[in-house]
Formats: sequence, C-alpha cells, structure tokens
Amino acid sequence: MSAVAVETTSPSANVLGKLSWKIPVTFGFASVLLLFFAMQAQGQTRFRLNDKSQKFDIPDFSFSASAVLWAFFAVALLGTAWSVMSVLSRGKYAKAGRILDAVVMAVIAFMTVLGFMIFAGAGSESAVTVTSTLVSTVAISTPLIFGALSGVVCERVGVVNIAIEGQLLFGAFAGVVAASFFKNAFVGLLIAPLAGAFVGALLALFSVKYAVDQIIVGVVLNVLILGLTTFFAGTLLTRNAQMLNTNQFSLTPIRIPLLADIPVIGPALFNQTILVYCMYVAVTLLTIFLFRSRWGLRLRACGEHPRAADTVGINVNRTRFRNTVFGGSLAGLGGAFFTIGSGLAFTDNMSAGNGYIALAAMILGKWHPLGAVAASVMFGFAKAFALLVPNLTNAIPSQMVNMIPYIVTIIAVAGFVGKSRAPAAENVPYVK
Repeated sequence: MSAVAVETTSPSANVLGKLSWKIPVTFGFASVLLLFFAMQAQGQTRFRLNDKSQKFDIPDFSFSASAVLWAFFAVALLGTAWSVMSVLSRGKYAKAGRILDAVVMAVIAFMTVLGFMIFAGAGSESAVTVTSTLVSTVAISTPLIFGALSGVVCERVGVVNIAIEGQLLFGAFAGVVAASFFKNAFVGLLIAPLAGAFVGALLALFSVKYAVDQIIVGVVLNVLILGLTTFFAGTLLTRNAQMLNTNQFSLTPIRIPLLADIPVIGPALFNQTILVYCMYVAVTLLTIFLFRSRWGLRLRACGEHPRAADTVGINVNRTRFRNTVFGGSLAGLGGAFFTIGSGLAFTDNMSAGNGYIALAAMILGKWHPLGAVAASVMFGFAKAFALLVPNLTNAIPSQMVNMIPYIVTIIAVAGFVGKSRAPAAENVPYVK
C-alpha cells in the first residue's frame, strides 16, 4: 500500500500526467492571426513616435507592412513549434523550458499586438501615433488600476468587493459636485475617496458585521449607487448645473521637467495630472506594505486563515472592516478621474462597467498589485488602440473594433495566465 502511495506522488508521476496544450494552442492562434495580417496587408505603414510637447523631433518612419508581418509570422511559427516540443518532452527541459516559454510568450504577445497595429495602418494616409496611444492608455487605465487595487486590498483581507463599480461611480459624482461647489478641483480630490469609503463602509457593515453574502451586498450597492446618482443627476445637478456639475474646475496636467521629454513614453507617464501621480504612489506603497509590513501580514492572514489570525490576537472582523473601507476609498479616488481628472461633467452611469473590468483585472493579476496594474494597462491599451483604428482604416468593421479590448482580455485569461487561487477565506464570514 505504501509503495503505491509513493509511486503515485513521485515527481515522475506528475511529469507523466495530463499534457497541457493551452500555450501551444494560443501560440498557434497568434500565428494564424499574423498569417492573415501578412496575406491581407498592402502598402506602407507609417509610425509616428513624436509628440508636440516633446523637445526632441523624431521623424516619422515607414516600412512595408507585408514584409514585416511575414517576418512576425515566421517567428510566431517557430515559437509555436517550440511550445509543442516543450509539451511533448514532458518536462525533460523543465527549467530551461519555463524560462524560454516566458520569453517566447512575451515576444509573441508583443508581435501580435504590434502586428495588428501594422495591419490596421497598412496603406493608410494617417500614421500610427504611438505616443498619443500611450497617453490614452494611461488615461483609460488609471481608474481601472485604482479599482483593481481596491479589489486587491478587500479580497486579500477576505471580503469580495463586487461594489467597485458603485465606488467608482460615487467617487466620480462626489468629486465633481465638491469641486464645482467649492470651485476647487483639489477639494473634489479629497471628497471622492470619502465617497468611495462610504460605499466600502456599507459593504463592510452588511458583509462583516451582519455576515450577509458579500457578492449579493456588492451587487445591491452597485444598483443603489447607480439609482441614486441617476436620480440626483436628473434633478439636483440638472437644476444647478453651473454650481454643482461643471467641468471648469478640473485637474490640470503637471509636467515633470526632463522626464516628460523622454522620447515616446515621456508625455504618457510624466505629463499627467496629480491623480495619475497618486496612482504611481499607491501602486508602489501598496506593493511594499502588503508584503513587507506587519499591516500587510495581518491583512493577508485575515483573508487566508482568520482562525489562526484570531489565535495570535488579531481582531479579524475589525481588520476586515477597516481595510474594506480603505479599499473603497481607493476606488472612490479612481472614480474622480472620470470627472475632475478628465475635465468632464458627471453623466448617468459614467463608470460604464469599469468596476467589473477592474475586478477582472485583479483576478487576472492574481491578487497582486503589480499583476493587477499589468492587466489594467493591457485592457487600457487595447481600448486606446480601438479608438485609434477608425482613424487608420475603415476596412475593419466598427463592431469588431469595439470588441478588441474584450477579445484581448479573453485571450490573456485563456492562454497566458495559469490557474489563479483566490484568498482561502474570502466571502466566508468570521464568527467566533
């Protein structure tokens, strides 16, 4: 009996287990896509790396779209062949294979995205404006990153935060109302996280104190905030538009000398509003403190094993309550980007599902701040590129263009991300 047990748990048994064809299939799909682009592309593609705000003048450059795409297809085909060989080897080159798989994965993903850009710009009189696309990417990604960070904090402590959508929406509403009333954008920047924290407090009250199902509470809060903001937007804000809902008091970009002049990425990263710089700080500090501080250790303990945390003197429910409120404030701050961060007045359902996308980005990032940021930026870039495509070509149907961000997300989840494990005690009320 013991011999059988040893044999079934030995490394060789694991190696000879079920083969995973997920990566080869994904690489194969990318190869087919690049083949299609190479066969259909005609003419030259022009790239523009220069930005009006930059001191350096970088001239546009053009190249044969078809030739480059055929080269991309050849590399993707070699990568697919390698992944098939790696799977069939059953771990013979496990260590080297994992490293090379990661490199090949990054290269093929980059070539597929760049290949689509080259294909869309082939034969077009307009240039593929890389810097402007990156600027749009940062703008679109900022509220997603704040929302994803909110989800990381809440779920790491054991509370499923479906209410990110409502927190973003309420932050956008409260931010513009406060900024308009006090005629100061920075007041709105202070009120927005308080609005998100209020929604987070309601989530914590019902899910932590009264042990109501966290997912149900989150959905109800989203509907509640949507209804309240729609009601007030149609009544109070409509009657007092100039006093409570104006775009005159918005955050202005702050240009960081020297850094903003870095070619291509400078304007996108270092010529932004203070809200974007707050996002940089939030990502950095949360990554450090979540894994390198006593606060982070206690937070994660309450989400993984609350009973063990309780035995060492941690008040589990108080920790969950406080950090759920804190997570809500992060999402509320992100919601301010829709209004005072973008120079827009509040409109009905302004968050437009970004809270759910942020939740997906958090899961895609495996409950890690940096992973959540990467997933949010991926979605933001896909959406920014979807906005660029109509300026390049009319050959791609608008319906397909609008599907680009979601197709990219599905491919990333299905092909480039392994199995994710949520915190063990999330959505499990703790009762002594």
